[in-house]
Amino acid sequence: MVITDFLERNARMYGSETALVEINPSDERDRAVTWRDYSLIESANPNAPYRRELSWKDFDRRANRIANLLLSRGLERGAKVGILLMNCLEWLPLYFGILKAGCVAVPLNFRYSSEEIRYCLELADVEVLVFGPEFICRMDEIIGKLPRVKMMFFIGKGKPAYAEDCCRLMGFCSSSPPPVALEPEDYAAIYFSSGTTGFPKAILHNHRGLVASCETEQKHHGQSHSDVFLCIPPLYHTGAKMHWFGSLLSGSKAVLLRGVKPEWILRAVTEEKCSIVWLLVPWAQDLLDAIESGRIDLRHYYLDQWRLMHIGAQPVPPSLIHRWMKVFPHHQYDTNYGLSESLGPGCVHLGVENLSKVGAIGKPGYHWQARVVDEHGRDVPLGEVGELIVQGPGVMLCYYKNPEATAETVKDGWLYTGDMARQDEEGFLYLVDRKKDVIISGGENLYPVQIEDFLRRHQKISDVAVIGLPDSRLGEIAAAIIQVKEGQSCTQEEINQFCKELPRYKRPRKIIFAPVPRNPTGKIEKPVLRERYCGGKLVEKQTTN
Repeated sequence: MVITDFLERNARMYGSETALVEINPSDERDRAVTWRDYSLIESANPNAPYRRELSWKDFDRRANRIANLLLSRGLERGAKVGILLMNCLEWLPLYFGILKAGCVAVPLNFRYSSEEIRYCLELADVEVLVFGPEFICRMDEIIGKLPRVKMMFFIGKGKPAYAEDCCRLMGFCSSSPPPVALEPEDYAAIYFSSGTTGFPKAILHNHRGLVASCETEQKHHGQSHSDVFLCIPPLYHTGAKMHWFGSLLSGSKAVLLRGVKPEWILRAVTEEKCSIVWLLVPWAQDLLDAIESGRIDLRHYYLDQWRLMHIGAQPVPPSLIHRWMKVFPHHQYDTNYGLSESLGPGCVHLGVENLSKVGAIGKPGYHWQARVVDEHGRDVPLGEVGELIVQGPGVMLCYYKNPEATAETVKDGWLYTGDMARQDEEGFLYLVDRKKDVIISGGENLYPVQIEDFLRRHQKISDVAVIGLPDSRLGEIAAAIIQVKEGQSCTQEEINQFCKELPRYKRPRKIIFAPVPRNPTGKIEKPVLRERYCGGKLVEKQTTN
């Protein structure tokens, strides 16, 4: 079985039912009208604002048209096709069309600079790029520096002269399935690492891995045909797409919300009757802050059908979940751990039945194994900190064109995650920190995530990041970059007083009040902070367990 089989099955079984909805609140013309007044089928008026939807049958037909377009241009099996789009109704049909043609989809981070786009296109051997209007300026800067890219297709208004109109060309192509026989071992997609620990690496996966990710996600969260999934994170990232795979497997509706304002999230849940919502930590914090401050009144929304809230992509502060359960006591909760190298979420997950274990990332996921090891690959005793390694059907094939990095990361089938963790006597895993983020101060290992979780308990703190700064005496000291809640003021003295509950060696020795940068998947951009506050210098160190 290959991943496109699920789409074709859904087109047969649920053809006229809604597969995807796109909502873009910033495109409202008249804020007095409701979304239902503006609801329409996308194919009737593709330029209408606000809300567009697509049936399973039209989803599959559009994917077929994309595939046949690529084949008509002479693309061969294994050719790489880049996707540079914001979340939109066209994104997933394009992705599946690329796969149906036997090609390899290469999603690109929409925050990449022009030079990062060029680098990634070159690294992944991309021959065709499909991009949208938000990226014209960036593409203008590098258009003459892409020797491997043979064709450029454009989706949206304002097409530049060097690109072709993708939607117009699709209209001349057959909506019948392309004559391409796919196999589970065929290459399917190249994703890029998030870049939080350096420049992105290209991660290669096959169809077998994508299918396994579908099964893992549906097993963990029990998506049924009646569920509605609200997807907010960017689709270029494995996390968002692999959670949507639960909807693909169950043939259920998904809503793509282009915006993260708390009011927009609650309104989408209400209007579209969403039952499953995947959030990132900053969005959950913003939502709770708005509710607790009284800016949002939950009585204005209908949320009874919302059954599951889950969070991933970064360590989740236990204090955040305790706050959430006070506001939404009827919700199931799950947290998911994964990497792009393991096809996103699912290699470890908490499980909705384990609410008492909030703070843990959970146990190995469906068809996965996990261990905590020392620097020699030997299991450490329970309770001790080591590197988390995982093994399962979603482990990457390789870092594309980087055998050295592949050999360092995948050993005897085990993926070395670079994350430090510990395991309790019941088998639950607790994430401690990134291996590269561990601070060694005066010979003591400090784990920034632990300090960050403590500081987030302070009622005035909206977000916090802890990094190591060079110190001539201790080697490194812990510095806390603190983002204060809107409308609040805070002093260093207040923070120092609050931190007296921590052991002395764990207390931040430097407090910096400033915004905390995060990437689109919610991860703190610590390289940015290191560059900003210590010129990017890192102390030479050997992490010990």
